[in-house]
Amino acid sequence: MASLEAIHPKGNEGEGLGTLRSFLQQLGNNRLGVLGAALVVLVVASALFAPLIITHDPIRIMVGPRLAGPSPEFLLGTDHLGRDTFSRVMMGGRIPLLVAFASLGSALAVGLLLGLIAGIGPRWLDNLLLLVFDTKRSIPSIIFALAMIALLGPSLATLIFVIAIGSVPIYGRVVRTQTRALRNSEYIAAERSMGASATRILAVHVLPNVIGPLLILVSMDIPAVIAVEAGLSFLGMGVRPPTPDWGVILSDGYSSINQSPWPVIAGGVPIVLATLGFTFLGEALRDIFDPKLRKDL
Repeated sequence: MASLEAIHPKGNEGEGLGTLRSFLQQLGNNRLGVLGAALVVLVVASALFAPLIITHDPIRIMVGPRLAGPSPEFLLGTDHLGRDTFSRVMMGGRIPLLVAFASLGSALAVGLLLGLIAGIGPRWLDNLLLLVFDTKRSIPSIIFALAMIALLGPSLATLIFVIAIGSVPIYGRVVRTQTRALRNSEYIAAERSMGASATRILAVHVLPNVIGPLLILVSMDIPAVIAVEAGLSFLGMGVRPPTPDWGVILSDGYSSINQSPWPVIAGGVPIVLATLGFTFLGEALRDIFDPKLRKDL
């Protein structure tokens, strides 16, 4: 009988990730990945350290300089109420990133758990969870979001809840598919024959193989969540004024765009940078975690 090492040699688990040094080298060889990582660091760092960077109170109304252009005192000008646009943009990045990380983190945890249960559990439970996933996915996301906001009221918690619920079926299906593909593999069958528990099989063999695709999906979904949050806030269904938020800044700037384009530009550029950064980084992670998808041509 072939030994377990022969069937599943040590070092094959997590293949594609390699060591941290190998991961950084592969990321460094991807120019778009480096650019994406730099943009992500810039956006996240500016949001984390915004209280140290801002030059004015972001919600303080100033009587004098309304809709002023960029100047040494107001780096990105002022809005229709005389508030410093630069300070509002810096502080405004906190809410979109909070919504993205909180909602997708919750969806990732729930989807991972339900996907593992569906993949390793009995057929009837798998069918039941698939029915739940498909039922939720059959409802258009925008209609579901508007209905929940109308029911629960516009708030930060509602945004996080709506986005998390919408993402759970996607992550759950990915984990379920990966788990069912792995459960009948030779090395897991060998582990099971040697008395390994289901918990050990899931923790040692299944999880390392499903985390990679999930991280790729999360990194790709972050720009979409940021855009959804900004869009709902722009429509008045997300964060409420005077709280600094990119969507609120765009909404306020749009109403006075004929007088000054700077609030719209200042609110739109961070969304573009965040979208490009997470998209480029997600594509680089896809190439690293799944070498089959690398473009050699």
